[in-house]
Amino acid sequence: MQRRLDGGAVIRRVFDIYVDQAPVLMPAAAVVFVLAGLLRQLLVAAGPGTAVLGELISLIAGTLFTGMVVELVADVQDGRRDATAAQLLRAVTPVLGQLILVGVLVAIGVLVGLVALIVPGLIALTLWSVAAPVVVLERPGAIAALGRSRELVRGNGWQVFGVIVVLDVMVLVAVFLLEAVAAAASSAAGLVVAVVLGVLSAPIPALAAAVLYFELRGARAGASVSEQP
Repeated sequence: MQRRLDGGAVIRRVFDIYVDQAPVLMPAAAVVFVLAGLLRQLLVAAGPGTAVLGELISLIAGTLFTGMVVELVADVQDGRRDATAAQLLRAVTPVLGQLILVGVLVAIGVLVGLVALIVPGLIALTLWSVAAPVVVLERPGAIAALGRSRELVRGNGWQVFGVIVVLDVMVLVAVFLLEAVAAAASSAAGLVVAVVLGVLSAPIPALAAAVLYFELRGARAGASVSEQP
């Protein structure tokens, strides 16, 4: 019988790796999110029409970064802790196109679902939450990765959704409070703070996807990667 996912253990594991691997995660996040964050802020400020494009860029950047983080978590699971940001970036190069395609497909699917009735979008977000890790480690192709993600999540949907919600709420609250403080200063300061916050917060959802992938895969084998060092 498939083991139930321990959401609390996943969240603890995410923050343990975040703290332990911060010297690698922060430079890697900066590589991906400084440019993406600047583009997003400029597009959002330009108007509602371009704001959608800005959000799409942000989601794609998140998918790419998740691919990088998956390699880091895989190394941590194997007891190797000497990866660099450059090594992580090189590791996802062979599947770069597939990661971008998955990011676009997930973004469109979730957006359509949210616009339609909200609930279908949340379901899609949950079922496809580990698609990027699947692309990097199993390399089945973008479309097949969505199906594989759905297969891994099946039976633990509520637990996966709970992890996503808890971590997203924590990040959103922290970002909102800090952005409010920055906005009171100046628009330039607000832009800088937004980019910095993007770099600091980006590892959280990426680590969540990576840890969830290993936990869900282990759940089918009756093992728990959260118990590993």
